[in-house]
Amino acid sequence: MKFLKYTTLFLSLLTLSAAVTSCDDDDSPSLGAIDMEFENVAGSTAIQLNSTTPYTTAAGDQFTITTLRYYISNIKLKRADGTEFVQPDSYYLIDQGIESSRKFSIPNVPIGDYSGITFTVGVDSVRNVSGAQTGALSPGDMFWTWNSGYIYTKLEGRSPQSSNLNGGIIFHIGGFKSPNNTIRTVSPAMNNNMIQVREGRTPEVHFKADVLKMFTGPNTIRFAASNNIMGGPDAVKVANNQAAGMFTLDHIHGN
Repeated sequence: MKFLKYTTLFLSLLTLSAAVTSCDDDDSPSLGAIDMEFENVAGSTAIQLNSTTPYTTAAGDQFTITTLRYYISNIKLKRADGTEFVQPDSYYLIDQGIESSRKFSIPNVPIGDYSGITFTVGVDSVRNVSGAQTGALSPGDMFWTWNSGYIYTKLEGRSPQSSNLNGGIIFHIGGFKSPNNTIRTVSPAMNNNMIQVREGRTPEVHFKADVLKMFTGPNTIRFAASNNIMGGPDAVKVANNQAAGMFTLDHIHGN
């Protein structure tokens, strides 16, 4: 009888433990992922480095591009109910010369519908002064000094309107100290689109980055006068142009 009693007690405890474990599993949020892709364009034309066919700004200046890189960081996704998912340590260097850099995945996103997305063009001030780092923030030619910090956007090329040697144009947009802070946060219009994150289905959010918007918007940039910018007040003007319209949501795959 004692054996039967203890056996029954053991089975009861085992059943209770399984039930608690099941409840714990049910309480764990279901997670998915989002793919992000950035397509660099000049108006309706896809960017090609070292192309002999020039692009034309809204003001009529012509230019070609040899280098195009920029940082995307601090990505946030907003649900329809106003709550947010913030991707930790999200720092990505988009490089037109490296195709694989223009697409990346955001893992561990809670299942749900997201009606907005926000990201920073550049690198936050904390990371600018955090010493030697790795990955996308590894010191390289997108970094000035520990005092000046990162170059957030680098566009280099040539223009017949530039007075520089060989018509060179250099736009190194960076700086995190007032009054020349060029860190900008953008929230591209969703145009009634929804990012639907589901288990087993990963939506791809496709953005276009229009470099022509660096030179028009709140501030008109002419290459005859502004062709060698490395931070400072002129970089602030370009950063304000970027924030005003450089990044747009083109479409979402996989919803």
